[in-house]
Amino acid sequence: MPIQSIFQPISRVPRRTVVTHLALIGLSVAGVTAAAPALADTWPSKPVTLVVPFPPGGPTDMVARVLAQSVSEQLGQSVIVDNKPGANGNIGNAFVAKAPADGYTVLYNTSSIALSPSLYNKLSYNVNTELAPVALTAVVPLGLVVNPKVPANTVEEFVKYAQAQKGKLSYGSAGNGNVTHLAAFQVVQHYKIEATHVPYKGSAPADVDLVAGQIDFMTDTINSVAPFIKDGKLKLLAVSTGKRIPNFPNAPTLAEGGMTGFEAGAWQGVMVPAKTPKAVVDRLNDVFVKALKDPEVLKKLAIQGTEPLGSTPAEYGEYIKKELARWASVVKSTGVSLD
Repeated sequence: MPIQSIFQPISRVPRRTVVTHLALIGLSVAGVTAAAPALADTWPSKPVTLVVPFPPGGPTDMVARVLAQSVSEQLGQSVIVDNKPGANGNIGNAFVAKAPADGYTVLYNTSSIALSPSLYNKLSYNVNTELAPVALTAVVPLGLVVNPKVPANTVEEFVKYAQAQKGKLSYGSAGNGNVTHLAAFQVVQHYKIEATHVPYKGSAPADVDLVAGQIDFMTDTINSVAPFIKDGKLKLLAVSTGKRIPNFPNAPTLAEGGMTGFEAGAWQGVMVPAKTPKAVVDRLNDVFVKALKDPEVLKKLAIQGTEPLGSTPAEYGEYIKKELARWASVVKSTGVSLD
């Protein structure tokens, strides 16, 4: 058969054939349109992966695992915590942003997601267009902690000691541009302290070196350093919240220590790939918000010094927008850049 006879001009194709083909195309389009509701109806039919962009044992990981257990029980499916640390959370963030939008890959993000756009000129993902908000879950206060060898028990004593050292001290963070970095940077700037920043891949390894005396101080999340404070391996000089916290009522706020109006915390939330069906997003929101009201979950979060929050997807979206603007201003004023 000649090749040209295979591709007949449409004028020579029987009308009935054209109509039949168009009908089949219509059915195909309808099938694609119906796919999203169908997915929502059957979701979840297999385990859900909760990506934590920080190392195991860190403050984000600890809260994520508590919530994952409750969410798993509600969904009747395993929720597998998958740690993908590195680049201030951006490796894990990008992984989820590029994942299939089917509800089976979920991001447990932190405030770092609102910092990175101002810290990096080039990111491999866009938080505004490639990720969708599900729920604001919790906030963890920060604490200014020092190694016991530092001869200071108050912020005032620490400032005098640090200023006298003139560049000999070092402070750690959970990563360049992390909120633990920027909060400490603001402390250092405010009190005119000369100190070297040492970034780590998460709070857990930074805490180990702080306890060992490899670094001198940190502004780290309370749930990460609380065990060391209680064991006397670290000293808590102040907290970053607007008021004192129940777990350590004797610790003053940094505002009380001279940083008037200062308040910062490591907030956390849940996001998914941008095109995830709304019904799946709403279901995820429902189970996470219910988890945050679970008495057992609340008890575990209280031990960690973590404040439960909860929100609708829309409220979380608005919160992220405000935080993006807030930290853009902070980053500009501090001059920190990671490119």
